Amino acid sequence: MDAVNWLAVGGAALSSFLVGGLWYGPVFGSAWMRASGMTEEQAAAAPMARIFGLSFVLQFVAAAVLALFIGPDASPAFAVGAAASVGFCWVAPALGVVYLFEQRSLAHWAVNAGYHAVAFTLMGVVLGFWP
Repeated sequence: MDAVNWLAVGGAALSSFLVGGLWYGPVFGSAWMRASGMTEEQAAAAPMARIFGLSFVLQFVAAAVLALFIGPDASPAFAVGAAASVGFCWVAPALGVVYLFEQRSLAHWAVNAGYHAVAFTLMGVVLGFWP
């Protein structure tokens, strides 16, 4: 754990958190709401401080474990490739299995899996290129 660059982990978590704000806001917010069945009223009534706070903590945990997985001496190319593999090849398929059994739509899976694929890839960029 001493080899983990905690500033880079914080930056990676923040990058993922910010991508989520764009992804589920202006970029795919409407599509996500339709696919998930979320209404404007439900969204407005949500406990946002708790949701944002816990989301950041969970992103921080994911970034820390990703940093441990990548290792302290990895090249930027390896960091980005490994992180993209986590998002595209582990998280997206795992969500796909759950969505199949829960009989959720392909659109819902595409929005959520796409977010994780992009977010993990960006975390890899931050972890790989952070000085």
